[in-house]
Amino acid sequence: MKKRRIVSVTVLNEHSVLSRIAGLFAGRGYNIESLTVAPLQGDELSRITIATSGDERVFEQIIKQLHKLIPVLSVIEDEDLIQKETALAKVSINESISDINALCKAYNGGIANANDKYIILTITDSPQRVDSFIKALKHFKPKEVIRSGVIAIEQH
Repeated sequence: MKKRRIVSVTVLNEHSVLSRIAGLFAGRGYNIESLTVAPLQGDELSRITIATSGDERVFEQIIKQLHKLIPVLSVIEDEDLIQKETALAKVSINESISDINALCKAYNGGIANANDKYIILTITDSPQRVDSFIKALKHFKPKEVIRSGVIAIEQH
């Protein structure tokens, strides 16, 4: 049975680390739905957050392999993580700005910018709520919707 999973990996900030980690997923037929990488405080460490879905048994193998990689310092799975994702959307300036703003506020967002043609919206919420926002936004016929990858932090 396929299940959506989030993994947060702290690594030494070295060349080829990302390709080695992505290779673990690809080599076992696991698709990466989103991937974010950013340095932690200073330049020595980076956090890689991976959203994926697949078979539980294969996922356990990937986690074990991640723990064995030398530049990997820690691996945290989704049960222990607070997850957030950002979406940007572009809608016509002809739409109701007050209705659009109310929708954005319901999803921890707002209007980021506007020009003579478009309103640019931004929201940040859980991945499930970003899905809901995008469905609700279809009423306004968005010209474009862009999602970030998931970012996550340990609760404890």
